[in-house]
Amino acid sequence: MIGRRRAPLDALAAETGGLALAGDAASTAEWARFLAEIAERFGPVDALVACAGGHGLGRADETDDAQWRVAMHANLDTAFVSARACLPDLIAQRGSIVLVASIAALAAGPGVCGYTVGKHALLGLARSLARDYGPHGVRANAVCPGWVRTPMADAEMAPLMSAYGDTLDGAYARVSADVPLRRAADPDEIAAVCAFLASPDASFVTGATLVADGGAMVVDVPTLAFDTL
Repeated sequence: MIGRRRAPLDALAAETGGLALAGDAASTAEWARFLAEIAERFGPVDALVACAGGHGLGRADETDDAQWRVAMHANLDTAFVSARACLPDLIAQRGSIVLVASIAALAAGPGVCGYTVGKHALLGLARSLARDYGPHGVRANAVCPGWVRTPMADAEMAPLMSAYGDTLDGAYARVSADVPLRRAADPDEIAAVCAFLASPDASFVTGATLVADGGAMVVDVPTLAFDTL
């Protein structure tokens, strides 16, 4: 498990028996250290799940060069550098890459230009990796979650809670009102999708985009007005 914040990594490692590595997943130099520590503890990498992200708020005219670089670093560079660093092991192990994108890779919300572009780019990265390394037995796929109840998403509910007087549960109900399953995902549900794609159960799945959004992307938005008839 790799991330910038040591405390949550350590807590998760204690819970799961995993290895917590604090650092920048978009740094080639850091990956040399990560791989050495992973190899010492577990051996070669046979699966990579790249799920870093965030940043990228603002419309295009509100995004300066530094903010754009931060958004691409968080949402795209982390996945690209991680995959590139792990490819020698993954080729040797005929392994699997799972890139966690978002339904923002398939549509565009308001005022999140950098985030939207970064997540769209992840689908291209998954397809490129699948095309180039499939002959070596390496699979690469993307997962596109909708709303997931995480601390980051909880914070994103704050404007709705302020504007409408919603509780946190009420804010999630509001953003899920037009989602067929009428709720946000639990993190474990998205983890299960990633685990499936990383596992031998998905041995003939590569270059795919698996949408796990409670049905949000199947909704024909112009017909929503008819729901109240």
